Amino acid sequence: MVVSSIASFGRYCMFMMQVFRTPDKWKVFFQRLVSEISKLGVDSIPLVIIISLFIGAVITIQMTINIVSPLIPSYSTGLATREILLLEFSSSMMCLILAGKVGSNIASEIGTMRVTEQIDAIDIMGINSANFIVLPKVVGFVLFVPVLCVLSMFMGLVGGWFIARFTTMISVENYVFGIQSFFNEWYVWYGIIKTLVFAYIIASVAAYYGYYVKGGSLEVGQASTKAVVSSSILILLADVILTKLLLQ
Repeated sequence: MVVSSIASFGRYCMFMMQVFRTPDKWKVFFQRLVSEISKLGVDSIPLVIIISLFIGAVITIQMTINIVSPLIPSYSTGLATREILLLEFSSSMMCLILAGKVGSNIASEIGTMRVTEQIDAIDIMGINSANFIVLPKVVGFVLFVPVLCVLSMFMGLVGGWFIARFTTMISVENYVFGIQSFFNEWYVWYGIIKTLVFAYIIASVAAYYGYYVKGGSLEVGQASTKAVVSSSILILLADVILTKLLLQ
């Protein structure tokens, strides 16, 4: 298992060396980049909005229920909701969810191209297939994921506001005051930096598993599953390391 893991890592590094080459035609690269941003990033916006709204609402409800001590100020609910969204959910948890959607999409698409010999045809034409296919996906997703992160933060806070506005659990004034209290701008940048790393992990690992598929449609499905599992584990590992480095 150890030897297999080391071999896979070496193969992944060699694959990335192929991917990060200068594109043969920049015009084609930018056309594909715009297409991948639309497919991987823009199409993920509805999912991010829905999940963030509900999670923000749930966090607000749970904080309100659990903060019952008269010694704790009532605005603590808004403050706790903001910190949870900024520090962890809108970066780490959202990227774990996107690993399932985007990662499986990339792995299955490239894997299908491999088993149908489309990648072989590109190689025969003298084109760097790894660079041509994978680079726009990696760059496009990394460029757009900060937008999804900030959108998730905002919609999570809006979800909490709905609870304050349409229930009697907490007043809107206390909730908004809690969001504004003791705000640390670095937490927003911390979340964005983490999502950049996570987005690279999702796109590159999924592309690696899809690119080296051997077999047929069954193997494509297995590669997609491996891509999601591996990227999720790497995201959690990177989360620990980045938290230690950025918040110490």
